[in-house]
Amino acid sequence: MGFTDDCSYKVIHPGRWHSGLNARRFVRKGQNGNIAPRIPDIEINDTIPVLGSDSDFRKGKYLYYSRGGDYCKGMDHYIWSFLCGLGEAMFLNRTFVMDLSVCLSKAYTASNQDEEGKDFRFYFDYEHLKESSSIVDEGEFLRDLKRWNKNHKTKKIPVRKIASHKVTPMQLRKDRSTVIWRQFDGPEPENYWYRVCEGPTARYVERPWQALWKSKRLMNIVSAISGSMDWDFDAVHVVRGEKARNKDLWPGLDSDTSPDALIGKLDGKIGPWRNLYVATNEPFYNYFDKLRSRYKVHLLDDYSYLWGNMSEWYNETVLLNGGRPVEFDGYMRVEVDTEVLYRSKTRLETFYDLTKDCKDGINTC
Repeated sequence: MGFTDDCSYKVIHPGRWHSGLNARRFVRKGQNGNIAPRIPDIEINDTIPVLGSDSDFRKGKYLYYSRGGDYCKGMDHYIWSFLCGLGEAMFLNRTFVMDLSVCLSKAYTASNQDEEGKDFRFYFDYEHLKESSSIVDEGEFLRDLKRWNKNHKTKKIPVRKIASHKVTPMQLRKDRSTVIWRQFDGPEPENYWYRVCEGPTARYVERPWQALWKSKRLMNIVSAISGSMDWDFDAVHVVRGEKARNKDLWPGLDSDTSPDALIGKLDGKIGPWRNLYVATNEPFYNYFDKLRSRYKVHLLDDYSYLWGNMSEWYNETVLLNGGRPVEFDGYMRVEVDTEVLYRSKTRLETFYDLTKDCKDGINTC
């Protein structure tokens, strides 16, 4: 799946994960339907590429974005800005210097605090990104730049520093500097990366949505969940949390997504005793128990063994994280829930099927 510029979904490439009767299945064992253990996915290659020799480094052309106001913002903001930078690099035919360290917004963390030091590869398919675009890790790039300048004191790498997003990619297209270094030191929102792609630039620089796929490790979890239901299930997306508590902007959402209301809304749309996957941000696990009298209800937490400390996902992310355990955080939950939803036979959405409230608050429909 990918995104269009208005943030709606579109199919970019069929990939290895599908829905339907002939989709890729996971082997079941015994009567309890547990997923059989799998060996580590040797197909995943998310090692960090190296630039090679000094001469290889010197021959390259690079676009480097320093950290700006986007840091620790929500993931939608991060993706919008990241793809702006990557799109500019493609427009300029340059290698994009990217920071693999992500700051996860407090909206997705158990601590309710922004958390730095998350690895990009926890969330996105780095192997596919390497194959579809020219990128280099920021740490690798800065080490090579420092080494070159140290060894060639009279022939340092030409670097052009750009202090304002108002200098457009079109103005930089003929620049011959080895490094174009965009700096985002101003106040918000002037220091957002995505500002580079606004205005006339939007006609020339396209965001390469096809380059950004979800992590294969997370997609393996999606396939395992779908496979446990024999790829034959319906789904409902139930948004609650902060929106359900905010009666000023969403006056009907809390009552419209109550268990009794859900039973009425699903009646006639979802057949009795169908597998029903509930994608939700409702923290109380037993909130949907009333639905169990009519459907085979599945929640993401039913599959916690897929990311528990005996799982393949756990072992592989620990290796990525230098031996430290990785939390299965709120954004990972959103990614998995979203992809399972899109594999359902019938899908009901909160703001189209369950409530008359507007998705973005009162009077925004």
